[in-house]
Amino acid sequence: MQERVIMAGFGGQGVMSIGQLLTYAGMIENKNVSWLPSYGPEMRGGTANCNVMVSDTNIGSPIVTEATAAIVMNRPSLDKFEKDIVKDGNLLINSSLIDREVERDDLKAYYIPANEIANELGNSRVANMVMLGAYLELTNAVKIESILEAFKKVFGESKSHLIPINKEALEKGAEIIK
Repeated sequence: MQERVIMAGFGGQGVMSIGQLLTYAGMIENKNVSWLPSYGPEMRGGTANCNVMVSDTNIGSPIVTEATAAIVMNRPSLDKFEKDIVKDGNLLINSSLIDREVERDDLKAYYIPANEIANELGNSRVANMVMLGAYLELTNAVKIESILEAFKKVFGESKSHLIPINKEALEKGAEIIK
């Protein structure tokens, strides 16, 4: 198994965070991992994306040129990365903010109203976790339990009170796929 994922959106949408969580969860499960961030100079509102690999075998390069999946949180990210997904790859689209359909017919596209789901949960900041939950349901790259364990490592014990809402967001994302 080798998952090569592009996660992309505006700065502040949590794409770097879910990339780090997936990477740490892979380490918890003794998998080979890489995380390569890329972002503009803006703190929030600029472009942000990361390349994540989770693999049972060695990883030669952290750069994802042929993604097995992409999680896109906004339209500019869809426009930029749709072409980088392999045939029959998974494209997870935040349909709350993206107003167009996928142009390619050789992909598996999933339209997930992540922002609406996050708002229903009472915390708009967990839209990224909704998307991550959907991705995990599709790929089984790592277990949700490993993501929650990684949460403590990425955000520290002081943020552990946020684990329940994030777990709920992951589960809601998984339900969309089921």
